[in-house]
Amino acid sequence: MPPVPTHMVFLIVVAVVALLAGPVLALAALASVRRLENQLAVSQIRELTSRVYALELLARQLESRNLPPVEKPAVAAAPPSPVESRPASDREPPSLQPQSVPAVPAISGGGRIPGVSAREAAEPQPKPHGEWSPELESVIGGRWLNRIGIVALLVAVSYFLKLAFDNNWIGPAGRVATGIVLGALMLPWSQWLAGRGYSYFSDGIAALGQSTLFLSVWAGCQYYLLYSRAAGFAALISITVVMAALAIGRNSERIAVMSLLGGLLAPILASSGQDQQVALFAYLLLLGAGALVIAAKMEWSSLVPVFFVGTQCYFWAWYNQFFHRTSPVERTLVFASLFFLLYLCGPVGKAVRGAALREVDILVVVMSEFAYCGALFVLLWPDGKWPLTSLLVLLAAAHAAAARLLRSPKPAAPAVAERLFAGLALTYLTLVIPVRFEGQWVTFGFAAEGAVLVWTGFRAVSHFLRQAGYFLLAIAALRLLFETPSGGALLFNPRFAAYAVVIACFGVALGAARGQRTNIAGQERAEIGLFAVAINVYALIALSAELWDYFGKTRTAVDATLARHLALSILWTVYATALIVFGVQRKSALMRWQGLALFGLVAGKVFLYDLSFLERAYRVLSFLVLGAILLAVSFFYQRRLERERTP
Repeated sequence: MPPVPTHMVFLIVVAVVALLAGPVLALAALASVRRLENQLAVSQIRELTSRVYALELLARQLESRNLPPVEKPAVAAAPPSPVESRPASDREPPSLQPQSVPAVPAISGGGRIPGVSAREAAEPQPKPHGEWSPELESVIGGRWLNRIGIVALLVAVSYFLKLAFDNNWIGPAGRVATGIVLGALMLPWSQWLAGRGYSYFSDGIAALGQSTLFLSVWAGCQYYLLYSRAAGFAALISITVVMAALAIGRNSERIAVMSLLGGLLAPILASSGQDQQVALFAYLLLLGAGALVIAAKMEWSSLVPVFFVGTQCYFWAWYNQFFHRTSPVERTLVFASLFFLLYLCGPVGKAVRGAALREVDILVVVMSEFAYCGALFVLLWPDGKWPLTSLLVLLAAAHAAAARLLRSPKPAAPAVAERLFAGLALTYLTLVIPVRFEGQWVTFGFAAEGAVLVWTGFRAVSHFLRQAGYFLLAIAALRLLFETPSGGALLFNPRFAAYAVVIACFGVALGAARGQRTNIAGQERAEIGLFAVAINVYALIALSAELWDYFGKTRTAVDATLARHLALSILWTVYATALIVFGVQRKSALMRWQGLALFGLVAGKVFLYDLSFLERAYRVLSFLVLGAILLAVSFFYQRRLERERTP
């Protein structure tokens, strides 16, 4: 069979999509009008039912007081709503249906029924024991069966088409045309179902139609080669636009997410396998801008996270396959910066309008900052240290300006956005030092941003921000243990600086928690306690490493080992004493117990190791220091107990 000319197939595809777009948009407008009419009718029925119910309660109260009965006004029974007239198995889940009786009865004029509390009127009747939950039944029958049915139909159609293809009943052009026609017919069918109230079921049919169209177009341009990839890509974009218009017309966030996913899949389905960075990233930027506008207009929160994940997958997949050190870094850096700015448009726009940032918005901001820092690192490190430093300073200034711009005019209002961007500005400014210091700047970034998130979470009373900060601090602590930088001069080397920065970040988190003890629950108290212990553990590790290197440089191997172990014993003993003294002064049982535990560790080392391996002079000095300090600490504890007993 001769192949169909490319321009003819392309014109057919465009014509089918154009013919579908008009009826779909018209049906969407009609469905919106009918939805408004149904909502108006339901509100009128609700108000009428509320008045009748209020009059019945008032009549019962008057009868209970032995007053003359009040004649109840005759009210015509309201016809059932279109939703209630359908069979129970075809209705939407109860959470999506408007309730026919309000929770709290109201009397016209704003009066309240005397003798009947609002809580009694609003309290629902208890369900009989063992009764099947109608909500669970609706979820199973209305949603799960819908998804299973869609998958079953897709499998049945796939097997039928495979049978037809294997027996050569339909040629390549006919196969593609059949798939396009079937997928196109599902969209108006979905709109017809939505106009009759089957919104969830209709969204599933729309998803099936979009999948069929995408699969058919891909088969035409990639498998059967009936037309060019450019024509197939244009058809995929057209389908995405139609689905986006359908989502806006039906006010369906689910269809919008499916449309965005289709737009993200379009470059893969029409890919030639070659490096087309400009075309790919420019298309993704346009797609993201459209998704951002739709999300802001319709107040949908799931589009920006989906776009973020999709673009990050594309960026790093392209980097892994096509980027080389000889590639133009500036162009890639520009695209990475544009993506970063696009991610922030949604949360910053919300904050500028005065809307509160939700957890998903904060998550997008934090993840986009990490992704952009990662892109800067892989593109500029280690050859472009000065450009990287300049960009970090610029980012710090930009985030500080954004924090000032987003400052809340109301002093009592929660300034989550302001504190978040101020913390990010401090994070970028902190990263400048380790970048120039050539150390573990990624670890520093985790620690600094974790401390900032904890501080911001306590100031904004956000448990989500605090937990995110604890997680980043934990990552920084683990990275420092497994990727410790090299040492050098005593206390002035990259290793000690890394430990000092991480310890300082732990201290910032503890300082922020000190004044917010009433907002800390049991689990979070344990997390704060772990960071308090981590400060002493990491300080002890850092000091021990410094003394170990210092006493091992200018001596022979035997003398170096003896001096090192003696230095560790003395250091741990002095540190344990300091913990107990400060713990008593600050009335901190946690600090005192840390000191006692460290004393136990020192005693075990002295008696098990120093006694067996150290020479006499070192052994005597080690036992002398430990014994003297233990006696002093014991006397200190005894005097403290006597003071507490004395009235």
